[in-house]
Amino acid sequence: MQDYINANLNTDLHAQLLKKSPFPDVSMQEIVQQINGKQTAQKKFPFLLKEGIIFPPQLNLEQASSEKTADYKSQILKGKKFIDLTSGFGIDAYYLSQNFDEVTLVEQNQELLGIVEHNWNVLGRKAKFVNQNLEDFLQINEEHFDIIYLDPARRDQNKNKVFLLEDLSPDILQIRKKLLHIADQIVIKLSPLIDLKYLISVLPGTFRIEIIAVKNDVKEVVIFLSNEEKEGIIVNCINLESDESAFTFIFGEEESSHAVYSEPEKFIYIPNNAILKAGVFNLISEKFGLKKLHPNSHIYTSDQKISDFPGRVFEMEVVESKQIKKKGQFNIISKNYPLKPEDIKKKYAIKDGGKDYLIFTQSKKGKIILKSV
Repeated sequence: MQDYINANLNTDLHAQLLKKSPFPDVSMQEIVQQINGKQTAQKKFPFLLKEGIIFPPQLNLEQASSEKTADYKSQILKGKKFIDLTSGFGIDAYYLSQNFDEVTLVEQNQELLGIVEHNWNVLGRKAKFVNQNLEDFLQINEEHFDIIYLDPARRDQNKNKVFLLEDLSPDILQIRKKLLHIADQIVIKLSPLIDLKYLISVLPGTFRIEIIAVKNDVKEVVIFLSNEEKEGIIVNCINLESDESAFTFIFGEEESSHAVYSEPEKFIYIPNNAILKAGVFNLISEKFGLKKLHPNSHIYTSDQKISDFPGRVFEMEVVESKQIKKKGQFNIISKNYPLKPEDIKKKYAIKDGGKDYLIFTQSKKGKIILKSV
């Protein structure tokens, strides 16, 4: 069957479902599930592209962390006893298990946990697998752990996406004290859309937040809690698969930071999306000695080139709209500007792509167009 799956990795899955299964004991739906799993693994978790690995349904693949983010988290989490209370497909647990002596995975979906246990055996990784819902497990558990890891379900009973902690399953607000009673630290993976101020206001004991982007796409907000009194909440913004350095600050620094404003100078700076998610628009200006173009543009400028800036750096000049070559090829960036990139391309008859950039934005004096030089 593996040969059939590998031979059909590039086929249309909907068309494949209409075909008759070539195997008497395996339905076409089961085959397509494995083809889809391998297709997803090629991009999201290539370490699972091994003989004998079984893939779960699509929803479990969607909810799983990527190999890249799981590997990053494994670099900052170490200890003796680790438990993942919402194992799912077990990608995070697999990577985190490298740094712990004892690993426990709790998952209420028996079929899914069976797949994970099978795959871990194939990969030669040991763990204790517990088929139980989280609430029941917490009632009978007598162990203490260094780290409890959770990735709460972010869909309600009608499969609509939810973001507030009280709407997640499990409800972190209800079980926080119980979790901190049996662990030194709690680590919770949350939606990239969640508001940091809201998080800190409802979760006492928060001491660290990781904002994790991959190729400038924010994938996760990970929050760390403990019972220990710690001074200041550390926020770390990281853009994986880039050459950019991480940007770390103490939550609240933004409130005491001030930006200086200027018209465009020689170099233009756009912070990566992990930093923009953190909302430290004035702090970035202050830390790197940059000037802002406009309070709402989040584009910065300087006559100096800063090599370790966590984002994109362009050498640019201001141009008039009539200087934009019709049918020219440009990458379009639109920030704090009335037109979206698609509308700009139509208006100026611009082709997408190439090496050159156009930035449509605003300074304090009004709308401006910047062109790379």
